[in-house]
Amino acid sequence: MQADAKRLARLQRLERVRAIAKQTAATEAAQAEGTLSQLEALANRTDRLAADYAARSDAGDGMALRQIGLFMGGLHGIRDNTLADAARARTIADGKQAELVSAERRRAAVDERAQREARDIAAKAQAPILGTRRGFGTDIE
Repeated sequence: MQADAKRLARLQRLERVRAIAKQTAATEAAQAEGTLSQLEALANRTDRLAADYAARSDAGDGMALRQIGLFMGGLHGIRDNTLADAARARTIADGKQAELVSAERRRAAVDERAQREARDIAAKAQAPILGTRRGFGTDIE
């Protein structure tokens, strides 16, 4: 009985550790998703800014037109780099989500084992149900 109680306490401690690991994984996944959304918003904003400059028609001479073109090219380069960063961030965020799912699965498995152990201990602690009285003699009687 003492060994069962120790095993249950160990399983409960392990479940608490797994719950902390799950919380850590959830925090990391949330941070990765936040970074991803910031990078995507930055890429969209840079793209809109480049589109606004492309729509301008106030260039007075060829030099001004060339400078606007160079500026737009720089903005497109920034956007492309940001989109590449966002793609890497998406991969990281997907990995963090997978880690979160795995951590929850491990925590749930330990929790289920602890509950099963607690039920087994409770069942052993109950007084045995007495059956019918055993007969004496042989089956022939």
